[in-house]
Amino acid sequence: MVAVAARKPTDPAQVRDAVLAVEAWLRDETMPQPSRAELAAAVRMTARSLEQLAPGNSVEVRVPPFVAVQCIEGPRHTRGTPPNVVEASPREWLLLAAGLEDFDDALAAGRLNASGHRAPAIADLLPIVPVGRGSRA
Repeated sequence: MVAVAARKPTDPAQVRDAVLAVEAWLRDETMPQPSRAELAAAVRMTARSLEQLAPGNSVEVRVPPFVAVQCIEGPRHTRGTPPNVVEASPREWLLLAAGLEDFDDALAAGRLNASGHRAPAIADLLPIVPVGRGSRA
């Protein structure tokens, strides 16, 4: 068995800064899209924060093309397609992570895919970096 080095914990201030860097675009899709580097940083940091917040291997959260993390305690998945998956676009994931979108609303509208009985547990962990629905944080 090959040992995998543990990831360095995310710095909450850096995660918040990364989300704030893309906040204007999250609030108004007509604003210029952030650079790929800004988008990738915000997506990866928020997903890895979720991974740290709820360690485990029973739910896989995918935000292609930037990141996939496993979280939430429960049965470990090792091969093939995981039974519990949440998948979102980078923008949709960041809307959820920032508290600007509700998990159930996104799921009902088809902006988010969730499969398996453990996948909805992600909703209880959101938002990761709340910026609020009203004025800027």
